[in-house]
Amino acid sequence: MARPPGSDIAGSPYSSASGGAVSSGAGSARCCATSPHVPRIRPQEIRKVVQTLEQTAREILTLLQGVHQGAGFQDIPKKCQKAREHFGAVKTQLASLKTKFPADQYYRFHEHWRFVLQRLVFLAAFVIYLETETLVTREAVAEILGIEADREKGFHLDIEDYLSGILTFASELSRLAVNSVTAGDYSRPLRISTFINELDSGFRLLNLKNDSLRKRYDGLKYDVKKIEEVVYDLSIRGLNKETSGAGGEK
Repeated sequence: MARPPGSDIAGSPYSSASGGAVSSGAGSARCCATSPHVPRIRPQEIRKVVQTLEQTAREILTLLQGVHQGAGFQDIPKKCQKAREHFGAVKTQLASLKTKFPADQYYRFHEHWRFVLQRLVFLAAFVIYLETETLVTREAVAEILGIEADREKGFHLDIEDYLSGILTFASELSRLAVNSVTAGDYSRPLRISTFINELDSGFRLLNLKNDSLRKRYDGLKYDVKKIEEVVYDLSIRGLNKETSGAGGEK
């Protein structure tokens, strides 16, 4: 059963926590000075680690896309296990990323890894759903990625990145519902419909102040409608009473 993803989204922290480019002269020297506790800022190395993260995310995505094809439903446990092995590499890469800049400048460089972190949230959420048919929490995603859920503890999973990843995950579920029917698994779309409606109800409780996030939430409405159409089609064909199929009942 899906759990509401949150209750309220505060204003974006970027304006207060982010900064401009590194200034020249003495200020730059002070900013980039090393100490046993403050890492030197290495923008090029940040980009290099992020590129590695993006490659790993693509590999996980390619692996999980297999569930939509042919006998992919029978291979779900195996694919999820392989995906978790890839997340081990993600942990290592994120641990390396944390060493490339001071912890208190997270939002200064946030744009470098924002997109890939959102994609990793989506992938983690999809794995958890395939395994348990439940909604992954932000804390659980942070644990999978080896980062913090609490902003005060340093490199963390921003709430808006979490929600964006969950909305991408919702779109993947609408695709899974359609392909479940193709695979002969007629009960799965019914369960997906229940889950996605509860997820939609959770998002309705949120006060989404981020314009991009609010626009992405609009897409959830279409996902809900698409899945409802699949369920309706099964209903008029009398297939919604099927409890098993080629894909099997969970």
